[in-house]
Amino acid sequence: MSADEKTIAIVGAGQAGGWAAQTLRSEGFGGRIVLIGDEAHRPYERPPLSKSVLAGEALPETTRLQKPEAFDALELDWRPLASATRIDRAAKQLHLRGGDVVGYDKLILCTGGRARRLGIPGAELPGVFTLRNLDDAAALGAALVPGRRLLIVGGGWIGLEVAATARKKGLDVTVVEAMQRLCERTVPPEISAYLLRLHASNGVRVELGMGIERLAQTQGGAGLIATLVDGRTLACDAVLAGIGLVPNDELAREAGLQCEGGVVVDSQCRTSDPDILAAGDVAVWHCERAGRRMRLESWQNAQEQGIAAARSALGIAVNHQPLPWFWSDQYGINLQIFGMPAPEHLAVVRGDMQGDSFVVFFLDAGKVVAALGPNAARDLRFARRLIERGTPVDAGQLADLQVPLSKL
Repeated sequence: MSADEKTIAIVGAGQAGGWAAQTLRSEGFGGRIVLIGDEAHRPYERPPLSKSVLAGEALPETTRLQKPEAFDALELDWRPLASATRIDRAAKQLHLRGGDVVGYDKLILCTGGRARRLGIPGAELPGVFTLRNLDDAAALGAALVPGRRLLIVGGGWIGLEVAATARKKGLDVTVVEAMQRLCERTVPPEISAYLLRLHASNGVRVELGMGIERLAQTQGGAGLIATLVDGRTLACDAVLAGIGLVPNDELAREAGLQCEGGVVVDSQCRTSDPDILAAGDVAVWHCERAGRRMRLESWQNAQEQGIAAARSALGIAVNHQPLPWFWSDQYGINLQIFGMPAPEHLAVVRGDMQGDSFVVFFLDAGKVVAALGPNAARDLRFARRLIERGTPVDAGQLADLQVPLSKL
């Protein structure tokens, strides 16, 4: 069978799936590409959902990965509002809801994840939101009316970005976080403290080490009452649950593919079935830099792994081992992270951490392995070079503002 007679099916039409489809065509694949998405929308980027789209500053169509004419030029067998229900690995067939069956030569799983919901009484009441897709952003955005009170459960990136957007729109905002510091799973204490100062200075109340026991409607049903685990109550008009992501690995798990909190893949994005690949938020891979398996929920990884999976499906040699990169925009501050900071790393600060522009370098055996900071794009570009170069550096020179990073 020639390549032009083959079929590659992609389940999931988010950023990873969209880039996989585009890459297959740009690499010269002339066969059939079936792109299956459970939303009505064509592939789009998610970062603006908690910022410009939620704020009403950008229209939903500005998030699209491709302009309409470019998407049409891909000549896909596009299946919106569709979902896969079963993979028959022996027959190499994908069964869809409604009874359609798609035969495939290669299958790429870009099924992403879904927002984790609150497991407490009242979690399904009107006025309780999650934020994962364009429809979620539209629903939450309609509730962000100036003067209203927003309770955000979860002090991670989604929660903090929504807090910043809501404050910009004139809402009263409280963040309740179960951990002892903000973004505790992803940043060191120095940055958690910076984020706490940033939000407090913008009028956000933050409750750390605290949880929500239940939600109830006020008398008349116009608002909500949240009862905290310590017995206190908070009145609010809307609640956002920003407590993480559940990977959509059920399809792979039921097909007998290896899954460990996501679909396990190798550096070529292949699952335990070599004809099935996975990419994006659902994929678990061994990160050589971190020395462990991980799922990387980031714009960068969704794009790069989607590209890598498409190339691998075409038989092109790939080695998906990116330097993790993440950014967040809050109150006009752009915070970027390169690498994976760990508690055992030596932290070296360049600049004033009480200000809004500094860099924290993380050293392991004298080498820079991670760096992060707000409003420091130029220094972080040099930091990335130091990480990728992997040569020893002098900690004192890193901290010295008189020593240009370009000289290290």
